[in-house]
Amino acid sequence: MLEINDLEVAYGPSQVLFGIDLAMAEGEAATLLGRNGMGKTTTLRALCGLEPVRAGSIRFAGERIDGWRPDRIGRAGIALVPEGRQCFPNLTVDEHLVAFFANRRSVATPWTPARVYELFPRLAERRKNLGNQLSGGEQQMLAIGRALVTNPRLLVLDEATEGLAPLIRDEIWACLGRLRGEGQSVLVVDKYVEKLIALADRHTIIERGQVVWSGSSVELDADHGIWHRYLGI
Repeated sequence: MLEINDLEVAYGPSQVLFGIDLAMAEGEAATLLGRNGMGKTTTLRALCGLEPVRAGSIRFAGERIDGWRPDRIGRAGIALVPEGRQCFPNLTVDEHLVAFFANRRSVATPWTPARVYELFPRLAERRKNLGNQLSGGEQQMLAIGRALVTNPRLLVLDEATEGLAPLIRDEIWACLGRLRGEGQSVLVVDKYVEKLIALADRHTIIERGQVVWSGSSVELDADHGIWHRYLGI
């Protein structure tokens, strides 16, 4: 479903990504791992059309999408849960979900605002609250729900549990596990390797803008040396 080949991205004269390769099939969960500042978010932003691609290609569902505008990529079926949540401060929870709802692929059981409230009961209690009246955890739930109601083929999450209290983090991981069980394709950036091993099929580690390791959950779980070499502080 997704093929990223030899991806290069630069900010002005400073090159950030040097030939990133990543592939995943429909229904898989994959991760992008690495220390801070290694190029993970830049890769996701390039995938979603938010950063121009200098070289290489991105194919999604058989079409080459590098060079497409972000809105076209979103309509094609990629939904981003961005780092920092980026909820609209002057929209209510209800308004967020209604504004983004779409079922372009005519999914038989689409994600609707009502289904999001079933997934996150806490949001149902806050449905009339504005975005800036929510806690960090509630904003993260809303950011995930906002992406889900677009009924994406691929859900992309950038640091979905960063800065959250442990109980809220557990709720987010339970949500991702449920989505995974329902066959939702998911690409995740996060730092909790143990949780990601349990969630995902395959993993790609980036160091200084290059892929230094890729493999399955079984392989990553069996070699903690990789963790210390590329993921430790």
